[in-house]
Amino acid sequence: MKSTFFKQKEDLIRHERIHLQQALELGILFFYLWYLTEFAVHFIQLRDFDKAYLRISFEREAYDKEREPDYLSKRKIWAFWRYL
Repeated sequence: MKSTFFKQKEDLIRHERIHLQQALELGILFFYLWYLTEFAVHFIQLRDFDKAYLRISFEREAYDKEREPDYLSKRKIWAFWRYL
């Protein structure tokens, strides 16, 4: 049986792989520009760093799907769009 630490580590790896897929779809530069712009807009609205971070569409998709081992194999292109 796997420990909680290893389970969390697998979730983290899946989370970051989702980000990698997002970045490949948009292009690395455009991904980071969009990410920072979205963060800035949410930060201005919410005045809270953590809440603004969690409202970024890329993060919402990654956190929502990080526990699904087969998510990337069935993920549709630009899936983050529905999290906007």
